[in-house]
Amino acid sequence: MPKMKTKRGAAKRFTARPGGGFKRGQAFKRHILTKKTTKNKRQLRGTVQVHETNLKSVRDMLPYA
Repeated sequence: MPKMKTKRGAAKRFTARPGGGFKRGQAFKRHILTKKTTKNKRQLRGTVQVHETNLKSVRDMLPYA
């Protein structure tokens, strides 16, 4: 059986955490920032945990994480 391949696009977007979860960057902070409020842009900073409903698909994309 050959090795499973990692989806490279997912490897650039998700990082495995020690507890078994994954962290990801926030969306909606790349462009068209003039119409977004300062509060909204401030709350989109940093990273968040991948939601439990999406964990299975992220694990499938990153088999060795």
